[in-house]
Amino acid sequence: MSRIRSYIKTFTLWELLQGLSVTLRHFFIRGVTIQYPEEKTPQSFRFRGLHALRRYPNGEERCIACKLCEAVCPAQAITIESDVSADGTRRTTRYDIDLFKCIYCGMCEEACPVDAIVETRIHEYHMESKGENIMTKDKLLGIGEKFDDMISADKAADAKYR
Repeated sequence: MSRIRSYIKTFTLWELLQGLSVTLRHFFIRGVTIQYPEEKTPQSFRFRGLHALRRYPNGEERCIACKLCEAVCPAQAITIESDVSADGTRRTTRYDIDLFKCIYCGMCEEACPVDAIVETRIHEYHMESKGENIMTKDKLLGIGEKFDDMISADKAADAKYR
């Protein structure tokens, strides 16, 4: 009996008919395509994108050059050099992140005791020439100043859920 059934399925192209029935069922269902540049999908406040260095409200940079983010980075993408200023505080003279090495894991953000380094929700960036993948201290501080409102709102939303 199973041999006869096998011959019937072979000559009627049963598998092909099953595939066509799936296609026919889904043919009339409305798609969920997003027209990307014009329409954007919702994004979590915990999304990890481009890095930024933050400042205190008085304008002083938050980074105290503890080098915890450099130590915890699994990809070794962060390079920090520090110096002691005249008033005895330690500050960074060089803070570089190589975006080609970075795996956007967020461990640098978690390790920072003063919330100096954060990963923003910015994911639309590109590099056109050699060396643009290195985010220097000035670039990171600029991003932090430009998107401070978004960063603060994300931090507040994250604190609400913890």
